[in-house]
Amino acid sequence: MPHTTTDTLPLGSIAPDFALPDTEGKTVCLADFKNKKALLVMWVCNHCPYVVHVAEQMAKIGQEYQPGGVGVVAISSNDVTNYPDDSPAKMKEEKAKRGYTFPYLYDETQSVAKAYKAQCTPTFLVFDAQQKLVYSGQMDDTRPKSGTPATGADLRSALDAVLEGKTIPTTQKPAVGCSIKWKPGNAPG
Repeated sequence: MPHTTTDTLPLGSIAPDFALPDTEGKTVCLADFKNKKALLVMWVCNHCPYVVHVAEQMAKIGQEYQPGGVGVVAISSNDVTNYPDDSPAKMKEEKAKRGYTFPYLYDETQSVAKAYKAQCTPTFLVFDAQQKLVYSGQMDDTRPKSGTPATGADLRSALDAVLEGKTIPTTQKPAVGCSIKWKPGNAPG
């Protein structure tokens, strides 16, 4: 199971705009989250073992933090021609199976992944109320087959800091996972 680490947008970057379809056929835009205290943007997919390992904790984080004013959105940018398990129909099944309370969006052109400089699944980005990036890192130290359950410790710490108006340390452990499955010729340079 080869893994990739990710360096996304620099801290302090403004969230790039997006308008993507969710699993219910609705278009979800960045502007839908403009009045939130924080915004969590996650790059995920259905088949990646790193995502599967933390999926239950992702659902819990959504359920716990959305009522407190955190916008949460998951995006899949994988090439579904070569990875049909990540198709929008399968995403809808995955959302129901996992109990995700947040929108699960499909980035067919992969342009949003490129704009956010996402490179792997899962990737976790936390933006503050002004939609400035304050956290780009891992959920926690657990990995598939580690025997350690996901707790979301690093991600929860970042979200709590934003909600409490505290500064998040700029030294952050990068997300680790499977590379985004780029369409032929579409991988970033």
